Amino acid sequence: MSGGARRPGQTVTSKVLAILGAFDAAHPRLTLTDLARRSGVPLSTAHRLVAELEEWQALSRTPDGRLRVGLRLWELGQLAPGSLLGRAHPWLQELFAATGENVHLAVRDGLEVLYVDKVYGRRAVPIVSRTGGRLPMHPTGVGKALLAFEPEWFAQAYLARKLERPTPHTVTEPGRLARELAAVRERGYALTHEEMTLGSCSAAAPILAGGRVVAALGIVLASRRSRELPRLVDPLLETAAQIARAYEGP
Repeated sequence: MSGGARRPGQTVTSKVLAILGAFDAAHPRLTLTDLARRSGVPLSTAHRLVAELEEWQALSRTPDGRLRVGLRLWELGQLAPGSLLGRAHPWLQELFAATGENVHLAVRDGLEVLYVDKVYGRRAVPIVSRTGGRLPMHPTGVGKALLAFEPEWFAQAYLARKLERPTPHTVTEPGRLARELAAVRERGYALTHEEMTLGSCSAAAPILAGGRVVAALGIVLASRRSRELPRLVDPLLETAAQIARAYEGP
């Protein structure tokens, strides 16, 4: 799950990592008190370590004095391996240009989907996903596309949990979800209607490479336009296939 470390170790390194781990998409800015609480680091220790992290530009201050991730961490993040992102992004741009709708790319991170890229325009419907954010798998199109192609043991373990219900339309019954996932595998894409947020619907396709699902590509539009989803399936599937080929290529 996202958020700070719950039981940080006793080393300085573990405390620093707990402080940095306290930030997530839902908590991009924190007061020192909230940062100490979420990280589990004593306030006095957090105060000292935060000062050092600020000096190194790993953290910075907002105009109201709250803390946020600094540019130095962003610079380091750009050095991380990103073959999937680098090869997928141009295809996301092309899909957005062809449809004018929100397009995003997600991977599985534990029991959640992690949104790693997004292309959108100011006229597209606002959606809850954001790059670097995490959401449950079962209410999201990309989550269902990922879950349907995960190993059977993982899907069974996921469905055995108590599942979140973000909206009244969220499917949480294990048997019904299992049937939905079987349908996703058969047709090759997932559909959702107001399961994560009211007012939006989605279609998503898995990106299959090397015999496994490596990511999922999703497209979101306003639920009042849900009848338009079928016409978006073909370009969605074609783009997912292009990303898979690019990912497997040299």
